[in-house]
Amino acid sequence: MTDPTQPSLSRPDDDVPFASEGALPDILAIIESAKARGGMESLVRFIRKALPEAEDAEVREAAEVALEVIESVPVFLARARQASHERGLSAVVLPLLERAEQYYLQPVDLLPEMTLGLPGLLDDSYLIIRIIENLEKGPQPFLDWDLEYPARFLQRLMGPAIAQRLDRIAERAMDEVSSQLTELWQRLAHPA
Repeated sequence: MTDPTQPSLSRPDDDVPFASEGALPDILAIIESAKARGGMESLVRFIRKALPEAEDAEVREAAEVALEVIESVPVFLARARQASHERGLSAVVLPLLERAEQYYLQPVDLLPEMTLGLPGLLDDSYLIIRIIENLEKGPQPFLDWDLEYPARFLQRLMGPAIAQRLDRIAERAMDEVSSQLTELWQRLAHPA
């Protein structure tokens, strides 16, 4: 028996087309490729520069947490896709997730993974977390996950300027579908 409180990567039913996994295979490949280019050491070097006051043990611990957050992104996306299908919100949620996935797939962005390796996935991961956090602002919890800590943690590593730019990208994506989202939330909140 599966635990309903844990994210699942399985498809909710056989009627969901294979394409519903979106860019997950590509994102997993990008994460593995970034690990191969510099591995944890590139992350440690980046964090050492971002947090010059931190001791070596703190830097290593922060690198481990950052890697855990990066590796959690495919789970966040899969669970968000599944929840959107289960709740009949795919028409609104999937375009938001696809926007974040497209950013993840860009080789050159605010922190390019092509040159930085794992540190280059911090901005991509932050954007996905912020978009999922924005979905939580509806009248009903979307995933009911508290993503505030990973968002603040990544923001601290990237710096406020990059985080603000990514926040604007997430807000613009949300604005583009807000009218559809409001209508769907109202229908769910007031069943016929």
